[in-house]
Amino acid sequence: MSLHAHRIALVTGGAGGIGAAVCRTLAEDGLTVAVTDRDLAVAQELAGQLPGGAHRGFSVDVSDEAAVRGLYDDVERVLGPVCVLVACAGVLLLRPDGARNEVVETSLDEWEMTQAVNARGTFLCCREYAQRLGPAPVDGRVVTFSSVAAQLGGYRSSSSYIASKAAILGLTKALARELAPKRVTVNSVAPGLIDAPMLRLSLDPADDAKAASAIPLGRLGTPDDVAGAVRFLVSPAASYITGVTIDVNGGYRMQ
Repeated sequence: MSLHAHRIALVTGGAGGIGAAVCRTLAEDGLTVAVTDRDLAVAQELAGQLPGGAHRGFSVDVSDEAAVRGLYDDVERVLGPVCVLVACAGVLLLRPDGARNEVVETSLDEWEMTQAVNARGTFLCCREYAQRLGPAPVDGRVVTFSSVAAQLGGYRSSSSYIASKAAILGLTKALARELAPKRVTVNSVAPGLIDAPMLRLSLDPADDAKAASAIPLGRLGTPDDVAGAVRFLVSPAASYITGVTIDVNGGYRMQ
């Protein structure tokens, strides 16, 4: 029997490039996955393609408090209580030419929308998870998503995106302390240059070689590289790791 038998994993942003890889990886490991996306049809399609037959797709706007609460209600009714939360949902707003707005150019609308999805959305999903924990300790897992942009100040990312992903680093540590008595670990993954739709907003494939030359391992990352880090953090092997950030960037940022 799988080590993850009967564990329910809720993945936000599950139909995106990285999110879809995370969903596939967790399904391969025996978890039952609630794939969530703003587009219900896309979430349901991916859920139907995952190995195993119990996965389901759900629609949610993670920035909406009532919608997040309703999502958990629906997942619990259809699949059961959420044991693993992976908060992948995120947005990066750039100009039509792929350039980022500097702080002096950033509108309040851009700032608020980015914070709403990335920071508030992660907070709402994490808070709802925590509120539904019972009195007895559980071996739960929460994995949030930050970014190398938050650690370096960003090169291809906007200031609003950088700030939102930096907020997630602090939230992760705070929640890790608060949920430790419940035996719930809370960690973050910080992807670097990953060949996924968000990177393609600012990087033309013709420039891949130049971008890769700045990475010690000499290549862009893949969604599966990121999913591998999530796989570890969700596994029993990571039961004594909490409050940390795993960098998945090919050595792009070395401490």
